Amino acid sequence: MDIAVRQFEHKPERCAYALSQVEALLSAESDLIAGLANASAVLKLLLPDLNWVGFYLLRDGGLVLGPFQGKPAVSHIALGAGVCGTAAESGEAQLVPDVHQRCNHIACDLASASELVLPVRVDGALYALLDMDSPVTNHFDEEDLAGLQPVADAVGRWISQIGV
Repeated sequence: MDIAVRQFEHKPERCAYALSQVEALLSAESDLIAGLANASAVLKLLLPDLNWVGFYLLRDGGLVLGPFQGKPAVSHIALGAGVCGTAAESGEAQLVPDVHQRCNHIACDLASASELVLPVRVDGALYALLDMDSPVTNHFDEEDLAGLQPVADAVGRWISQIGV
């Protein structure tokens, strides 16, 4: 699938475009791993200043690394540990402007400076997390949270549709 990389002046437009591209890609996919891998690739391609983007799947009372783009990452995270574990335990998105100020941050990439973690729900239940890291402090803000949560929601609807 060829995806045009476009420049947008405003974050909401960029997020809406990323959502449209992820939805288009997932609409033609029926395999969980392939879909999540390509969704993370699309986000890495379309969103500026990301050094890591991917999914952690809720499995056996903890998080297991799923498809991602970036440096090798921690493959298992306990609930409550780090930003992702906190998101999984609380069921809420985590917006961290400066990960170096977060005492329990787990770095997928030592260059990471800010992080956004979004819940992926399937039929209302937490199934996975969409994790995005940037080497830029204060990279993520409320506009990113509002604009990218629909991407995580679309992934959750797709997972429900493919019957995983």
